[in-house]
Parts: sequence; structure tokens; C-alpha cells
Amino acid sequence: MKSAFAGRHWIILGLLFLAAVINYIDRGSLSVAAPAVAAQLSLNPMQMGVLLSAFFWSYSALQIVAGWLTDRLRVDWVFGAGFAIWSIATLSAGFVGSVGALLACRVLLGAGESVAFPCYSKVITANFPIENRGVPNALIEAGTKIGPAVGTLLGGMLVARYGWRVLFVALGAGSLVWLAPWLAWGPRGTAPQPAHRGESPGMLEIVGRRDAWGTFLGNACYTYSYYFLLTWLPSYLVHERHQSLQNMGILGSIPYLGAALAALVSGWLSDAWIRRGGSPTRIRKTFVAAGLLLSTVMVGAPMVSDLRVSMVLLCVGYAAFGIFASNHWAITQTLAGTGAAGTWTGIQNTIGNLSGVVAPVATGFIITRTGSYFWAFASPAILAVAGAGCYLFLVGKVAPVQWREH
Repeated sequence: MKSAFAGRHWIILGLLFLAAVINYIDRGSLSVAAPAVAAQLSLNPMQMGVLLSAFFWSYSALQIVAGWLTDRLRVDWVFGAGFAIWSIATLSAGFVGSVGALLACRVLLGAGESVAFPCYSKVITANFPIENRGVPNALIEAGTKIGPAVGTLLGGMLVARYGWRVLFVALGAGSLVWLAPWLAWGPRGTAPQPAHRGESPGMLEIVGRRDAWGTFLGNACYTYSYYFLLTWLPSYLVHERHQSLQNMGILGSIPYLGAALAALVSGWLSDAWIRRGGSPTRIRKTFVAAGLLLSTVMVGAPMVSDLRVSMVLLCVGYAAFGIFASNHWAITQTLAGTGAAGTWTGIQNTIGNLSGVVAPVATGFIITRTGSYFWAFASPAILAVAGAGCYLFLVGKVAPVQWREH
């Protein structure tokens, strides 16, 4: 335990946590600004959905490339370059003069952020043993929930007072500051060494495993649910619940905070349980499946008239996402091992984030056709149940895969 969480490792985890917070603030910035952008540019829900999905076009397409690079180059270089690209893309969005230019900024943002999760997995597998990976993953996942909470709260206030352009400029410029401590204190020596090249399987070997498809498809089901809310929750609160931009910022931040807390608690509990002799397979799968199944309570949010009840259902559903998120990357990292963590994660995120491409557009289509948010919430609930089945029945024993010698 000491060697896993001593000194420099806590600094690295702190930097990764902050990176995850910034990552999700930046990718969620357009969602926060969406009501104002749509009003100014006269966009209907379907058009807004396309704009919201543009981030995922490049983010999904480049995941495999990002994973391949992460397994072959120094992770601090790969992550630092991607971070700089996405920060500049966010900053640039504040100066665009057309929908096309804004769309281009979102595509560039997705390209930069594509390196994030392969790099997270690479750092964790290189520095933390199997029984101690719940907490590091939980910290990163907490960052992905705190990011939208902070972004929605402060972003809503910024947009309401100064307009949507100021939001992008402030976020982009602020993000660039993170690069200084990363270059000074980021992880070193996590590129694979020549003696271990035989432990790095090819993509065909990875995709030929049933376990891999369990994580790929299970993660995709979760990703649809999460990105539906990340991209459309602000619009739901403004248009369906008739909240002001400032109230939207406050209400929209609360569920994310619950998810962050649930992720931290679940990550700590799962690691503690395993260190006391529990089966990693049973424990990781229990947290993942329980989180996905519990998240389905959100389907009731648009069905109730009382805003307070709707928010309670949203908070419970988001907390369930935190339970899932604290352990699902630990499953992937354990199965893949150090030599394949970047590539496996890249493939998993490629498939998973195709849901990010679909979810905003599909949601815009559903709302346009039905005039209601009910089916927009029901669709991800159905997928969450399917995702739990993928982890329970397709993923086998959660233990390092014995790769063929190359």
C-alpha cells in the first residue's frame, strides 16, 4: 500500500485528477452554452444535436491511434501534446464567427482529448498493483463528474452574465495553466522497454477475446447514458423545467457532485474488500453491474411534475454512474496488463464513444419528433440494463490475460 500511494504517486494522481476535471469542463462547455448558442444562431434541437456530437467524431476516430501511441511513446509527451491541443481548441471557440467554425473547434477538441483515457490507464497500470486500482480510477472518475459540476455551475453564471464566448475563452486560457506542473512533475519512464515488447499484443489479438467485447459493449452502453445527460441536461432544465441559466447552473451541478462522491467511496470500498481477500472478479463486477442497473431510476425524472422529485431521481442515477465508473476501468486495466493497457483502452473508447456520436443527435431527433424528453431518458435506461449483462456474462475472470509471445 505504501509503495502504491507514496509521495510522487500522489502528485501524479493529483495531476491526473485535475486533468480529468478540466477535460470534462471543456468537453461539456458547449452543453452549458447550448441554450444561448441555439437562441443566437437560431438552431433547432436536431441542429444543436449535430453540433454537440461533433466532439465525438474525432474523439472516437482517434482513440485507437491514441492508445497505440501511448503504448509506444512516453506518456507525459503524448498527454501533454493532447492537452495543449484541446485547450487551444476550447479557447478558439470563443472567437469563431460561424456554426461551421464552432463545429471545427469541437472536432479539434475531440482530437486533443482522445489521448486522455489511454494515458490514464497506462499510468495506473504502470504504477499501481491490481488490488489498489479502485482508488486511482475512482479519483479520475470523480474528476470527470466534478468537472461537469463546476463547469455547469460556473459556466451557467458566466453565460448568463457575459455571454457564451467569454465562457470558452476563460476555460481555454485557464486549461493551459495545467501544462506547467505536468511538464515539471508528470510521470517519467512509462514508455514500454524493449525487453517487454513481447508483452504488447496486437489489436487483432485483443479484439479476438470475448472479455474484450464485454468491456467494449458494456462501456458503450454506459457511455450513451452518460453523454446523453452531459450534452442535454442543461437544455432539459431550461426548456422542460423552465429554469433560468443561473438556476440551471446550480441544479445541473448537483447530480455530478453526488456521482463524484459515489465514485470515491465505491473505489475505496472495492479496493479494501479485495485487500481483505475478496475475489477481484466478484467485487469489480458487482460494483459495475449494480451501478448500471441502479442508474435506470432516471427514467422517472421527466415523468414527474415536481422538480424536486425529478432532481432526486437524477441525483440517484448519477450516483449510480459513480458506482459503475469507480471499477469498470480497473477491470480493463487488470485484463490488459501494462503492455496492452493503452491499446485496449483506445479500442474500448473508440467503440464506447460511438455512443457519444449517436446520443446527442438521437436525443435531438427524439425530442423534435415527440416533443417530450421521456423516450430520451428511456433509451439510455434500456442500454444500461444491456451493459450490465455484458459485464456479467461476457467478461470472465478479472485477471491479467496471458498474451502470446511475439
